[in-house]
Amino acid sequence: MKKVLLEMEDQKNSYEQKAKESLQKVLEEKMNAEQQLQSTQRSLALAEQKCEEWRSQYEALKEDWRTLGTQHRELESQLHVLQSKLQGADSRDLQMNQALRFLENEHQELQAKIECLQGDRDLCSLDTQDLQGLLQNQSLQLQEQEKLLTKKGQQIYYHKF
Repeated sequence: MKKVLLEMEDQKNSYEQKAKESLQKVLEEKMNAEQQLQSTQRSLALAEQKCEEWRSQYEALKEDWRTLGTQHRELESQLHVLQSKLQGADSRDLQMNQALRFLENEHQELQAKIECLQGDRDLCSLDTQDLQGLLQNQSLQLQEQEKLLTKKGQQIYYHKF
């Protein structure tokens, strides 16, 4: 019986040892599970923080996109206005160039007329000078003739009396 008691004591010790080992193993698994839980909770908190950051960035990007869309539409509108002004300026430029060519042609025509009139004036000046010379000659001849006639008239008058 002692032997049975010893065996039972050995079994009891063996069961206690196995129970302690099992309990130790369970405690280690529990600690590992708690560490994994804490690690998972930290990861979850970081993921939620990242998610919030991404959501915030997404909202900011959406607002920027709306702003850029508005600016794009405004710039397109300004571009159309500037294109319209450019077309108007091109049209005015074309008209101005046509007017300039017309004035240049008119200037050339007037310059040619001036040159022609200057030539005519020069010819008239020469003719006038020739005529003045002739008139002076004729005037001198008339004066000579008057003097002669006056002398002849005086001679006749003196001969009559």
